[in-house]
Amino acid sequence: MALITREKYIQSLKRMRPNVYKFGELITDVTTHPATRRTVESHARGFDAAYDSKLEELFTTKSYLTGDRIHRFNGLMKKMEDVIHNSKLKRTMYHLTGTCTGGLCVGWNAQNVLWAVSNEIDKEYGTCYHQRLKRWLLLAEEEGWVAAGALTDAKGDRSKKPANQPVPDANLRIMEKREDGIIIRGAKIMICGVAAANEIFILPSGAYDEANKNYAVACVVPRDIEGLTIVEARRPSDRREYEEGFDIPETGITQAYLLFNNVFVPNERVFMAGEYKYTGNIISYFSANHRACIGACVAGQGDVMLGAAAMLARANGLSEKIFSDKLTQMAVNNETTFSVGVGAIALGKQHPSGIWFSDPITAHTNKVHVATLPYETKRLCQEIGGGIVETGCLPSYLDLQNEEYGDYLLNVLKAGSVSAETRVRMARLAEWLTLGAGVPGCMHGGGAPDGAKIVVEAYTPLEEYIDYARRIAGVTE
Repeated sequence: MALITREKYIQSLKRMRPNVYKFGELITDVTTHPATRRTVESHARGFDAAYDSKLEELFTTKSYLTGDRIHRFNGLMKKMEDVIHNSKLKRTMYHLTGTCTGGLCVGWNAQNVLWAVSNEIDKEYGTCYHQRLKRWLLLAEEEGWVAAGALTDAKGDRSKKPANQPVPDANLRIMEKREDGIIIRGAKIMICGVAAANEIFILPSGAYDEANKNYAVACVVPRDIEGLTIVEARRPSDRREYEEGFDIPETGITQAYLLFNNVFVPNERVFMAGEYKYTGNIISYFSANHRACIGACVAGQGDVMLGAAAMLARANGLSEKIFSDKLTQMAVNNETTFSVGVGAIALGKQHPSGIWFSDPITAHTNKVHVATLPYETKRLCQEIGGGIVETGCLPSYLDLQNEEYGDYLLNVLKAGSVSAETRVRMARLAEWLTLGAGVPGCMHGGGAPDGAKIVVEAYTPLEEYIDYARRIAGVTE
């Protein structure tokens, strides 16, 4: 069996070369440092789930390559059910952590996209990218690797193509091709879960032409590869991570900038090197499945917000029945993004390589919902929770523990039948989910909603719909 434990996963991270920075500090151990240990904990819970009798069927699967039992996030998705399980796993991970676990998400999608595209490239050019990827996948399944996915470049001036940027490093590119590999340089930004990853998948972030063929690069690198510097981005409540106590949960996510400084990638880890014709396919396949499944992410966190809101009502001394309309609307929002995503998967089809890809127009429609409905869910959570959640007036854990006035604070914070500490913990959770570092990238995570609308517009057969209306109305002109 190719299943590993939480302990083995954490040890694999401890063995990696330190190359992650935050607030100007080199983090020597991502598993224990306050800025990164929470995202490691979040991902570790995915490994725990593989050994949970209630969750193991969702979190493990049989490998299409070996027939062995593997972690599902290491597997190929060749059937509609495989992609639906991707959605279900994402929603469940939010139930377990309350936050994004990007290392169990984007890299999983990337390897499936490259399984299809490498097959296409090999057929036209006689390359051997597909076999290289297969060999890497066998290793990933055996080792239970967590793979982050790096799609977005810094991009620079949005009005210019990569080759015309005044700052060349604004986009990742091939600097040199060697007999044994390639040299890459440039920045990938806003990459999720890197601190908790063993490997990083690199994909082009746009559809390129011949003038930009050096930017048509897809590969996978160890997170600690020589020449890569990782800078963790700052979120509003990050400094709270350095404090003890329950002001934030023991889970979390990190976002990072990846700075590639003439990094050598050996051939066996390269799956596209200049075949610009296929960059559009990468974007199309990736966005279809990612935007279908991301609806499950916001649904999962919405489920936690719904629970937090209901418990806060009780902790405030009220019955949650008073807020039944609001709670129901939260549930409707959650089920909308989840079910539209599943619908996109069900309407999809199998690629000749065997990978299942979702229906584009429905998937991108889901992204528009993902960029709107969760904010309404967050607002309702704040509304039910009251000012203790949203106004920023709740004293800190350190104040509540203060010998001089802590007991006084806890005494006046008690409202309902539960303890003051329980009320504070739930208020902090709701604050974290709706205002703080627990907020996933609803608006731009997985791509901008305006980009999704462009795809919906392109796939909508407007003239065909006009014909329906004309025929029914009996219009002949």
